[in-house]
Amino acid sequence: MTTDLYPATASVAPLQAINAFYQSIIDKNVADICGNYVPSEQTYVVLEGPRYTTLGYTKIAKGWADFCGSALLLKKIEWIEGPFEEITTDMAWVAGQIAMTVEVSQKEFSVQFRATFVLRKNDAGAWQIKHEHVSAPLPDPYGIGDWLKK
Repeated sequence: MTTDLYPATASVAPLQAINAFYQSIIDKNVADICGNYVPSEQTYVVLEGPRYTTLGYTKIAKGWADFCGSALLLKKIEWIEGPFEEITTDMAWVAGQIAMTVEVSQKEFSVQFRATFVLRKNDAGAWQIKHEHVSAPLPDPYGIGDWLKK
């Protein structure tokens, strides 16, 4: 499978590509969402939801198609820390904290997550997601509170 099978729509900077990706999610445009991923069965996503991970473009695309058919609406996605980025010739990363405004069953609320994207440049020169990690910290995963001293 080549990396330009589903090329991103424009050759823009990595952060602009992620912000356009977020807009595609808000718009529930499954073709645009999926076009932001490297179409490889080695593309890897760590989810914020009930599943831990998804490996492979085919499964990622199905997940987004199912999301777009669901009752979940993302109203807004905002960077609240960062975003930070580093760019090389053909690879980049974008990371920070995001706040998502969500609507489910006519109830609107916000959720905060950590978000990291590793992007590769495809043959057309557009940035596509090779790895995505969106997660939230657990309140007390080891039962000892925060070990960071004040």
